Amino acid sequence: MTPAADPVPHVPVLLDEVLAALDPQPGEVVVDATFGAGGYSRALLDAGAIVHAFDRDPDAIAAGQAFPESAGDPPRLVLHQRRFSEMVAALAEAGVQQVDAVTMDVGVSSMQLDRPERGFAFSSDGPLDMTMERSRPNAADFVNTAPEAEIADVLYRYGEERQSRRVARAIVAARPLATTGELAGVVRRALGYRPGAPRDPATRSFQAIRIHVNAELEELAAGLAAAEALLAPGGRLAVVSFHSLEDRLVKRFLRDAAGETARASRHLPDAAPAPAPTFARLSRAIRPSAAETDRNPRARSATLRAATRTTAPAREAA
Repeated sequence: MTPAADPVPHVPVLLDEVLAALDPQPGEVVVDATFGAGGYSRALLDAGAIVHAFDRDPDAIAAGQAFPESAGDPPRLVLHQRRFSEMVAALAEAGVQQVDAVTMDVGVSSMQLDRPERGFAFSSDGPLDMTMERSRPNAADFVNTAPEAEIADVLYRYGEERQSRRVARAIVAARPLATTGELAGVVRRALGYRPGAPRDPATRSFQAIRIHVNAELEELAAGLAAAEALLAPGGRLAVVSFHSLEDRLVKRFLRDAAGETARASRHLPDAAPAPAPTFARLSRAIRPSAAETDRNPRARSATLRAATRTTAPAREAA
């Protein structure tokens, strides 16, 4: 249990497994690309690492000021209110060219989900926001102004909602929508929600809209490329994702970087030589134990993938 006085209000998912993959050593420079409530950063600091923590959410960065390491001289916790796609530029400004490890815990944080005023969850009513940066355009702007076809495409692509056209049609017919409760009600009516069903049908639509308004998959792709550019030879990368779209992107990135993608047919003309692998020792997909999911049901969909940086230069495409 986390003590009440501790600034970290929850135990992060797969913490032991992430620490095993990162193997932080005293004095090493580590990037926590998704600070959130600071659980990974706390553990990295306790291991003696110097942590550069990123979060686009101003609330997360403000809460991070409670960590005593952020006030040291020099600080062992350096907070950056920026997207992790910007970590190369941000660290260069701080005089850091290479790091020993990078961790990412992608997607929405428990801190955001548990605050109705942030508008991420449909379990309690709140303003239809869903932006990690408290910025515009937000979810309300999207559902109230986007064409029906665009809404349907977003629901299908990012929520894998098979009945996306029906839901989009219902959303447009119900506009304007101002709260999470209103949007959830529209989706449930469109899909025939039965109380007590194992999964609320609004789940997929809320996931899709959140991913879209925050450009989460584009950010993840750019963040992985930034980690490749920053990691020193032998540096470790650990990425925790929470749904199949994220995990597929991470898996494909690491396999491409490790040169494990399928080769072209021998009957085709010779292609240009592939770049040298930039990552090695790719881990298998690691998922939470039954004991962890019993303690924290939100961990049940988590997947960890880890890899080690080689000496090859970062790929231009990355």
